[in-house]
This record gives sequence, structure tokens and C-alpha cells, in this order.
Amino acid sequence: MNPEFKGFMPLSLAEFNTLTGLLSKLLYTQHPPVIIPGEAILGIEAVAAGIAAPGRTFVNVVTGPYGRLFGQWLERGGAAVVEVKVPFDEVATADGIASAIEQYQPDALSFVHAEVVTGGSNPAQDIFKLAQKYKLITVSDSVSAVGGEALHVDEWGVDFAVIGAQKALAGPNGVSAVSISPRGWEFLESNPAAPRNSILSLLDLKASPEGAALLRVPPNIPTLEARALIAALTQVEEEGLQQVIKRHERAAASAVAGIRALGIEPWQKDSRHYSTLTTTVRITGREGLLIHQPIGIVAPGDGELSGQLLRINHFGANASRNSVEKAITALAQLLEQEPGQALQAVREVWGE
Repeated sequence: MNPEFKGFMPLSLAEFNTLTGLLSKLLYTQHPPVIIPGEAILGIEAVAAGIAAPGRTFVNVVTGPYGRLFGQWLERGGAAVVEVKVPFDEVATADGIASAIEQYQPDALSFVHAEVVTGGSNPAQDIFKLAQKYKLITVSDSVSAVGGEALHVDEWGVDFAVIGAQKALAGPNGVSAVSISPRGWEFLESNPAAPRNSILSLLDLKASPEGAALLRVPPNIPTLEARALIAALTQVEEEGLQQVIKRHERAAASAVAGIRALGIEPWQKDSRHYSTLTTTVRITGREGLLIHQPIGIVAPGDGELSGQLLRINHFGANASRNSVEKAITALAQLLEQEPGQALQAVREVWGE
């Protein structure tokens, strides 16, 4: 070991407050989020463990594998779970969710905001409006969405929103966050089955009483990942959140234009609900597109979607014309086509 190496300085309280302040601004909330010492799947499972209990009923929207997994975790905690499930090449509708709410009178509503696995984006604002109408606790897996789509936590009445940094925010995957409203904390605290003294315990991560200043940084926060997240969020702030979202929208629109110019179609059926983070490509009957390893930002489908679709992962730093062009060129090569016309379609969308 290098004798001059003296280790890393611990995260300061000022840095921690900067981190929570940047996250609050990003999410349009006055309530500092809980920092999760790990990848966002930990935050998602912690929310499920904290709010699930016998006697509680959840309407859980399933538009991809992560929604299904969240429902399984709720059931593990003893909750009754009503699935509103649609084919994975579609997204949920407010009418379908409303019917389930009317029939089952749930306590809470949960859904995945944007599905990077399927390339669909659920109508989040409409879903939150519906939940407000029925006074339901809301849970949003917004790990992929934040930075690629808007999420106005306080205005939209979001009680739990899990976010990650490694997608649209172009940050690290070793630290994440959960935004929790005052109503959300009450829902957690009223659950006698909520974990304590556990890696899944959100209650153990709650800040000191309302309005009281933190005296020290929570000891479980990963220092390097927290600093990397501060750097990523600072970059987002400097570019401007609206501009970051627009960049993702252009990447998605140009990817769709490119694949259509190659004679292939998006996996998702409704163009109004394409994700801004990934464009999924329907590959049924296209043997040349059956890949098993990623080619740049082009990746095969996950799990049960393998062999049905490809993903163009144009999020974060890859929400750029150059990245989309490389992906379209790779698809053209797989299809044994010249990429020129498709690349021109991409450039027309970017305005260049």
C-alpha cells in the first residue's frame, strides 16, 4: 500500500445538506429525501417492506417486471394486492386503474413511472390526479424517469418516490434516494410490521424531528458515491433540468425516426407513451436482430422479453445525437443495410 495514501475525507454535513438540497430541488419538494446507501432496488424493497401489512390493500400497476416484483414484496408483507396488468408493449390507463380502485377500495396505489425494460412510460400525472381524487397513498418507482421526465412531488401529491442516479441523471449506481411526504411518514409509522434495525428500515433513516437541523451525517452514507451524485446533480442544475429532459425527448424521437427508416418498429404500441430513456425495438421475425450481448447502447431484451425486443439505452450521457447515430448504425449493420437514410432521419429530428 502506498504509504502516502491517507484515505478519504468523510462526507461533511455541508456536503450532505447540499446533496439533499439538490435532490429536493430536482423533485420539486420541500421535504428532504432519505438517502439510501445502495442501488435504487434497495429503496424500492425498503418502501414495500415499510408499508406492507395485513389489512392493507394496494392497487399495483404492472406494466413490466419491476411492477410485478414490487407487488410480490407487498404480498410478502401480508398486504392484499390487486394487480392492474397490461401487456408489456402497452402502458396503463387511468380508466383501468379507476375501475380497480372503485371495485377494491384500496389504501394505496403503486406503479412504475417509466419502464426502461419495455420502453413505455405510464401517464404519471394522470395517475397521481386519480390517486388524489380517491385520497390514496401513492408509490412511484421513478428510478429511471427522473431527469428524463418531470416529477413534481409536492404539487402532484406523491407520497413515496424512489429515484436512482445511474439512468437519466448520469450519476453513480451506489447511492439512491426515497422522497417521502409527511403523509407517507405517517403511513410508515402506523405500520407495526415496518422493519426496524434493518437495512430495509426507512424509519431508522428518518431525520430528526420536523425543522430540527441534522447534527451529523448518517453513518451509512457511501462517501464516494454521495460525492459523485452531488457532481451529477450539479451538472444537471448547470445544464438546466428542462434542457436535460428535452435532450432525452430528442434522443427518443430521433431513435424512433431512425429505426422506422430501417423498416422496423418500436415495441411499444402507442407513440404517446414512449419512454424518453429507452427506445425498444420489435424484433419478431428479424433473426439478424437476435443479439445476446450489448453492442454499444443497443442491448437485448431482459428475461421474458429476450428475443422479442432490443433496447436502445439513450439515457444520461448517451442522450445525444452521436450515441443515437451509433446505435442506428449498429442496427443497420445487423440488418445488412446501409445506414445513410436512417442517419439522415436522426439528424432531421435533432435539427442538424
